[in-house]
Amino acid sequence: MFANPVFRYRMLTLAEGWSFVLLLVFGSLLSRVSEIDLVMPLGLIHGLLFVLLIVATFLIRRRLGWGVGMTLAALAAAVVPLAPFVLHHWKRAELLAAERAAEPVRA
Repeated sequence: MFANPVFRYRMLTLAEGWSFVLLLVFGSLLSRVSEIDLVMPLGLIHGLLFVLLIVATFLIRRRLGWGVGMTLAALAAAVVPLAPFVLHHWKRAELLAAERAAEPVRA
């Protein structure tokens, strides 16, 4: 399951989206209303997931048959809050079909 690159891309998209939501809600909100400051650890996690998602988008685009426009839309979705969830929902059928058809990566 984790050997499948399309599955990894789908999960990375969701993880990056959730990390952004957590950073905005808990990091920003808690730092303003209390002494709890989660911006640095959550920001570090989100930043790492963001970079991984950008790299993964470029690596997976050919396998999914995405042109320049779709690739740019996927990259833009990584920047806009909640957009990774919209992208995941919009491309769910395509991603699941590609996931079933994909050969696992051999180590």
